[in-house]
Amino acid sequence: MGAPGQGGSQAQGQNLLEDLRAVDIDRYLSLLLMPDHVRDDLATLMLFNAEIAAIRDRIREALPGEIRLQWWHDVVSGGRVGEAEAHPLASRLVELIDRRAMPVAPLAGMCEARVFDLYDDPMPDRGSYEGYAGETASALLQMSVFVLAPGAAGEAATASGHAGVAQAIAGHLMMLPITQKRGQVFIPGDLLAATGLDRDSLLEAGNKDRIDAAIRAFAGLGREHLAKARSAFAELPHGARPAYLPVALAEPVFGRAESLGSRCLETPPRPSQMKRQWRLWRASRGGRI
Repeated sequence: MGAPGQGGSQAQGQNLLEDLRAVDIDRYLSLLLMPDHVRDDLATLMLFNAEIAAIRDRIREALPGEIRLQWWHDVVSGGRVGEAEAHPLASRLVELIDRRAMPVAPLAGMCEARVFDLYDDPMPDRGSYEGYAGETASALLQMSVFVLAPGAAGEAATASGHAGVAQAIAGHLMMLPITQKRGQVFIPGDLLAATGLDRDSLLEAGNKDRIDAAIRAFAGLGREHLAKARSAFAELPHGARPAYLPVALAEPVFGRAESLGSRCLETPPRPSQMKRQWRLWRASRGGRI
């Protein structure tokens, strides 16, 4: 099988920042505020994350998506050498892993976790969601810390874990109009049940009051993890802090989602770009993430 995604923007050898801007504007804006000497490496990690997260958008059936994810799993695990060399993003990622002696298990785990995205199975419960977020958003944060401050990676596990869950919830709140049309439900099943809903009744979008409650509860779960992450941030070396800049965008999403409630199914609770840029700048200057 040939390497997937070679026609995408990431695979054309263009400027890394421009590639990232095209696929993940929030992480791009965050990266502009991070130290110059690690930007290319962090952009490579973020582009890898964007690549595997977008596979659902490029397929009609799950099996081709699983094949693509397996290809990336093999690449980060040291396989597919010839194919990886011919794929600009894969070759940059392999070079980064080798040069920095990065642990590959979290990167391989990111690929494994993304298999869930390919199907329409509901998220069973909060524990399952936290595990999924831990292997995706949290893993990316932890690998970013490894690039920024390798010696702090061990200390950062708790902060990355909670911050990643908060960031994932904010992302899924913003994606509600898209996932609703697909028939995907990321709000945990036990949280839905507590508000009198299940997967089907959420997708039918008939009971606005209950959906209001479910969305607010989901945002509340994000706030809980964000609060725990902030407590853990205080223990981290200063050099690790920039890794968490993208997380500064989560709290405004929670606020908008709580205000919009069921209207999030039609209108993403996404603050304006100006507000997002201001929030990131303030966080980069020592403000609260």
